Parts: sequence; structure tokens; C-alpha cells
Amino acid sequence: MNAAGTRPIAASEIAALTGGRLVGPGAVQVAGIAPLERAGPGDLSFLASPRYLQYFQRTSASVALVKPEFATAEGGPATRIVVPDPHAALLVVLPVLYPQAVWEPGIHPTAVVGRGAVWEGPVEIGPHAVIGAGVQLGKGVRIGAGCVLGDGVALGDDTQLFPGVTCYAGTALGKRVIVHAGAVLGSDGFGYVPGTGGEAHRKIPHVGRCLIGDDVEIGANTCIDRGSVDDTVVGSGTKIDNLVHIAHNVRIGARCLIMAEAGIAGSVQVEDEAIIAGQAGIGDHITIGRGARLLVQSGVIADIPPGATVSGYPARPHREYLRAQAALYRLMTIVDELEDLVKAQEGKDGADR
Repeated sequence: MNAAGTRPIAASEIAALTGGRLVGPGAVQVAGIAPLERAGPGDLSFLASPRYLQYFQRTSASVALVKPEFATAEGGPATRIVVPDPHAALLVVLPVLYPQAVWEPGIHPTAVVGRGAVWEGPVEIGPHAVIGAGVQLGKGVRIGAGCVLGDGVALGDDTQLFPGVTCYAGTALGKRVIVHAGAVLGSDGFGYVPGTGGEAHRKIPHVGRCLIGDDVEIGANTCIDRGSVDDTVVGSGTKIDNLVHIAHNVRIGARCLIMAEAGIAGSVQVEDEAIIAGQAGIGDHITIGRGARLLVQSGVIADIPPGATVSGYPARPHREYLRAQAALYRLMTIVDELEDLVKAQEGKDGADR
């Protein structure tokens, strides 16, 4: 069984919360949630794809959220809640099963607060946090232990920084932003004038800002550089995974998804609702069109049109990449056959001598 919530809830209550149709006994209770293959008695699970039907038929879960096509599927829990989208239904159930801990406003005695820092309404500033001069905090801001906010940093209402986040001067976050542990926002980008004839590389001063929109989530140990002579901007509703690097002057649109270990070079424009999968790399001064999808480990060296799905290096339309890979494997077979023919001919020539 997965870790239990604060109180068990009945299947009938889950049906009411999700607007789903209850099948089977409504009095059955669950206190946790788990995937089908690991769920046990007292757990809620879910089935959204026929791919996992085999696990559903063997699961020990007490209750399952299912799509309409699985309402009468053989095997599985006798109690089911039929909903159009089980994943969306989970968004309603999870806060009830696992309510968030109530946070307590206040400033820890070990925190350092600079001159002129201001906040509105209740805020929480954790142990050993450092708040620079002129920092502005909105209502309901929570700052975890060991965070550092440079001079003039601004955080919007209900923004939360987990422990160890660093925001350099010139960084501004909107409302309801979540930044996970170890992220660094607003550090200098990698900009130098190369030295020649043994001269040292000369650093380009970075005077731009790092601006984060509303409802953005930034993963652990992600780094977003400030602009050099322009601003680095992340649009509202964008979600960024752990270990992502976003370089100086990048502009990311609204509602984008950027997965772990992606790297975005300087002055890239990522338009709204683009998806950048894990370990994708984007060269500098490139535009990623609205709604484009960069699949895992894509290497982008040219603009990507809106709505395109690309993969490989250099990144190309995904179907074209798959065809090229298939052709390469066929070519290997052809090479093997040619080598066999050459060996046979060499053997024949040797016998003729």
C-alpha cells in the first residue's frame, strides 16, 4: 500500500468529488493511492489505457478510476468510478487524500533581512534565508531554509521557494510560482569576447533581468541566466523540470513544457505551448515555433516550424528520422551481403589459379 492520507474516503465520496459514475459498492474506503501493479487493499488506482489492462485485471486495489470503455472489464476491483479522464480526476482526489501541510507565517530568527525589504500580508521566511535590500514579497510568499534573494528581487503573491534557491539581483517572479531546491535564477550567462594572441577572454557584463511569469514551476537544480543586454523571460504557465539550463536572452512563451537536462542556448525564442523533451539541445538564436515538439535528445541547429515534431541530430521531422534510421539498418544488411559476395569471388579466383 502507498503512504496513507490523513483520513480514508469512501468510493461514493470519490464519485461525488470527480463527478464520476459509481459502479459497485460505494461504502468501500481507500486511504492511499498506488499504480495498478503495486496497489493493495485500501488503495485507489486508475486505468486510462488498454496498455495497462493486464495490470488492472490482477491488481489488489480496492477502488479504481476507469475510462468508460473499462467500466465492465473482466477482473479488477469490483468498485469502479467511471470518469472521462482518470488522470484529471486524480487532480481532484489527491488533495483530499493528501492535504498539504498548513504553513505558519513568520520570520525565523536566523534569517537575515536587508534594509528596505517589504512584504504584504503573511509571509514565511525560513532558517538562514538571506533577503537583500529592497526585496519585495507578495502576500503568502514562502521562502525555504537557506534561500538567498539578491537586492531588489521581487516575488509575487503565493510564490514558494524550496530550500536553497538563489535569486540574483534583477530577478522577478510572478504569482503562484514554485521553485524547487537548488535552482539558480538570474546568474550571469556564458558571454565572453574571445582573447587573441594569448590575451585573456573578456567577460561581457550582464545587465538584463530574469523575468518569470505567473504559475510557472521550476525544477530542482535548474539554472536560468539573466539577460546580457536584454531580458531572459519565461512565460506564464510554463513548467520546467529538474537540471534544465536556460541561457541569457532566451524568451520562452506561455504553457511550455521543458523536461530534464534540456539545454537552451542564448537568444533562443520558444513560442507558446512548445514541448522540449529530456536532453534536447537547442543552438543559439533559433526559433521554436508554437506547439512544436522536440523529442528526447533532439539536437536543434535550425528553426523549427510551428506544430512540427522533430527528433535526432540534426533534428528533422520525426517520421523522416525514423525512415533514415530504418534505411541505415537495411544498408548494414546490404554491406554484409556485398562482403559475402567479395569473399566468394576471392575464393573462386584463388581456385582458378
